[in-house]
Amino acid sequence: MQDVCRTRAVLDIVGDKWALLVVRMLKDGPLRFTELKRAIDGISQRMLTVTLRDLERDGILTRTVREVMPPNVSYELTPMGRTLREAAAPLLEWSIEHLPRIDAARAAYDDRR
Repeated sequence: MQDVCRTRAVLDIVGDKWALLVVRMLKDGPLRFTELKRAIDGISQRMLTVTLRDLERDGILTRTVREVMPPNVSYELTPMGRTLREAAAPLLEWSIEHLPRIDAARAAYDDRR
């Protein structure tokens, strides 16, 4: 029973929109902070920083610092992060596929109010 309750921590990752978008963006390999910021519409610098730290702490991604001028920091999925990406891919694809219908349903609902 305790393990079932502890899965909530994992579901917090899966349920976090920013975390899933970061994982999705890293599917083709490492990216720098600014590349991620540019690729994820609407995420603030602070939220991206928090999300990256949380994902690194959970073992989903790694942070690599290259000692050049200026320093180069990149983020890459770990093997476990790649399995999360594979597991989340159907949900992300479903979201993309159904977005127009969800937008239409929301507009119809809002018009009734």
